[in-house]
Amino acid sequence: MVLGMSLATFTLVHVIISLIAIVTGLVAMFGLLGSKPMPGITAIFLLFTILTNATGFLFPFTQLLPSHMIAILSLVLLAIACIALYAMRLAGVWRPVYVVTALLSLYFNVFVLVIQSFLKVPALQALAPAVPPNPPSGPVFAVVQGVVLLFFVLVIIGAWRRFRPMTLA
Repeated sequence: MVLGMSLATFTLVHVIISLIAIVTGLVAMFGLLGSKPMPGITAIFLLFTILTNATGFLFPFTQLLPSHMIAILSLVLLAIACIALYAMRLAGVWRPVYVVTALLSLYFNVFVLVIQSFLKVPALQALAPAVPPNPPSGPVFAVVQGVVLLFFVLVIIGAWRRFRPMTLA
């Protein structure tokens, strides 16, 4: 039991939170590329991404795993993103700091989504089998993660250059 829920129910809640974070993050990402702040969507993205990372620590574990390290890094990035956006109001250097930290947090969520997809979706599992506790591996998995990484590198560069919000409202 986790937070009064069965492990299966808690896992479902965690997955739903993660998917909301990713979908709203992608919408916010396109807002950054179009220089549109989208404060409501951005707030949902940041909140649900924080919840995704925080709830990951509630699963039973006996040792610190790579997923925990990604979550810790993501939470640090999210804290910086929130400071840049809400406390510093994207003034000066805080605009690119926000772009990079928010989009890296989104990347980490998508990175984990790809891993989980290869672990849970039978068709993907067949392309890149994993031997627990190891993550999936092989050329197909590497190419998919490489494409995701390249996509985010290009988006972060594009958002860095293009995101110039007039106001934060």
